[in-house]
Amino acid sequence: LPWARRFNDWGKTATVLGTKESIGAAVVPPVKQTKMDVILKLQGLLGVEPKIIECPNIMSISLGNPGQVIHPGVTYGRWHKWDGKPLAKKPLFYQGVDNETADVLTGISDDITKICQALKKLDPNYDLSQVKTIMEWYMASYSTSIADASNLKAAMNTNSAYEGLCHPMKEEQGGYMPDFNFRYLSEDVPTGLCFTRGVGELLGVKTPSIDKVLLWAQEKLKKEFIGKDGKMNGANVVETRAPQAFGVTSKDALCKFLKIKKEAACCGFC
Repeated sequence: LPWARRFNDWGKTATVLGTKESIGAAVVPPVKQTKMDVILKLQGLLGVEPKIIECPNIMSISLGNPGQVIHPGVTYGRWHKWDGKPLAKKPLFYQGVDNETADVLTGISDDITKICQALKKLDPNYDLSQVKTIMEWYMASYSTSIADASNLKAAMNTNSAYEGLCHPMKEEQGGYMPDFNFRYLSEDVPTGLCFTRGVGELLGVKTPSIDKVLLWAQEKLKKEFIGKDGKMNGANVVETRAPQAFGVTSKDALCKFLKIKKEAACCGFC
């Protein structure tokens, strides 16, 4: 999304907390229009910022989706050791990130980097240059809003665009309880992490950080995305964007879907 924002009056007004400096877009233009025609039209709707950066393919958008890293990762970091008791006040989401949580985010980001490297091995010409690490994404999106960019934790803690934003909570038992059905898990897990985990599985890439967060999150959502055998074949995988939900269940099928040229790509292994 172009902005960090929160609604005031649902469907009517919202407060923009911060505007991203740039945002990626992958475009399939309509007949008789170019990609640039569409991007310029989108830029006109947004104004000067954020600047739209053309991404070469849809995979760049899906693998480069920062929401799949940040939202489930921070939620896991804050709550995976929670004792189940209500809190007296809502904890800060971004500004409450600690070293352990930052390590979780970096781990997910590293898993995604390994997936990109595996795709590049299949086809060196397949362009994933717009898939950034989570730290690179923060600096590309919020460099002017970050007071301390020395590391990921500091960057998240000092990003003024996120000032005061809290974990999604429900008032229960005389205090505040985490709302695990909020979009940070209910949307970013099935549409983000499940997609990336599914691609990694087809490429034979181990994703330990993604697995750790995804297994915890599916329990909180009362879903099964990763099955008992550790594969993306759980009972609820059809509710996700994982390739397996759409019948893409092999490396060969993934190559075909991505239009990777087999003679240039897979060296006989695809």
